[in-house]
Amino acid sequence: MTPPDDTQQRHVCRSCGHIHYENPKIVCGCLIKSGDDILLCKRGIEPRKNLWTFPAGYLERFETTLEGAKRETREEVLAEVEIDRLYVQFDLSYISQIYQFYIAQLISPFAPGHETLDVQLFNENSIPWDELAFPVIRKSLEAYFSDTKRGEFKFRHFEIPDRTIWTRM
Repeated sequence: MTPPDDTQQRHVCRSCGHIHYENPKIVCGCLIKSGDDILLCKRGIEPRKNLWTFPAGYLERFETTLEGAKRETREEVLAEVEIDRLYVQFDLSYISQIYQFYIAQLISPFAPGHETLDVQLFNENSIPWDELAFPVIRKSLEAYFSDTKRGEFKFRHFEIPDRTIWTRM
């Protein structure tokens, strides 16, 4: 039903009238650089187990996206980073998710966390392009290496309203 003074259909408790909002999930993480290399981790859990990604995950309650990105890095690759800037945002409305990745500098040793099978540094030519877990990772890496060649890093924003967009990007 659509509650009074609202424009969206919502789940409303018939007994007490409490409105249950179903809002998008936010995923945050880090594109971590070390010299000319990028740190990637191999997922040890589903979805996309055994494929490479950035350390990233769902934002927790009472956390900023920057705090979440650093926490996910500590959890997944047992490393500390220095955040440079928010680099890219993907609005994936077809699955109600928003992804935000920060460019970060590796400032400590790294190792696989409990949800991670492996962690490695890759240069552009050694990235396992056919083994990346998600299209947002590929698109972020392509943008990063393009920006590296130009020597200019601008914030990027992509709106992805449906799955078919990925085949045209």
